[in-house]
This record gives sequence, structure tokens and C-alpha cells, in this order.
Amino acid sequence: MASFLSNVFSIFSGGGKSAEPAGKSVEPVEHGGCLIYAAPIREGSQFRLAGRIEKEVNGDVLVRDFVRADVFTSMDDAVEYTVKKAQQIIDQNGASLFADGEKSRSA
Repeated sequence: MASFLSNVFSIFSGGGKSAEPAGKSVEPVEHGGCLIYAAPIREGSQFRLAGRIEKEVNGDVLVRDFVRADVFTSMDDAVEYTVKKAQQIIDQNGASLFADGEKSRSA
């Protein structure tokens, strides 16, 4: 019973599970030889800017994940700004973004 009331309350308060993927499938965007995957994280009724940048180097796919403090009220806004932030990361870091050769790390 308490669980049911808690779920009902969270619907009206905008609460919910925190830090869960938003679940919407978004097509990757190509920029600077990299693929950008927007993957905003649902936090209550908001979406945190998050995504990953992938690049194929010598037959290996290298991945750089990123999460930022920015939150948005709509999934579409979060996706739009995630792509813009990833493009900025790629432009500012250039080849050094993947220079260490590590398969996966945070950007």
C-alpha cells in the first residue's frame, strides 16, 4: 500500500527514478569524423545532458562518454544541446580526444 501511494505521489511531484536513461532512440550525428550519440539521462521530470562520441581508429571503435550539469525540461532540447556540446568537445580537442588509444573513457 505504501509503495502504491509513493508511486502516485511521485507522479504529481515530478519525482521518479533518478539517473535512468531517457529511453528515446536517437539517430547518431556525424561531425569531424566522429559519431555523436545523444543519450540524455532522465532525472525526475528533467533530462540531464549526456551522450557519447565514437570514432573508428585502426579498426577499433573508441568511445568517449560525457555527462554535463545542464538539465532540460524536454527530451528534444536535451538531445539538441547534447549534440551541440559534443560538437564543441570534438572541435576543441581535435585529434587529442582519441590520441591515448583507450577504447573507452569519459570526455
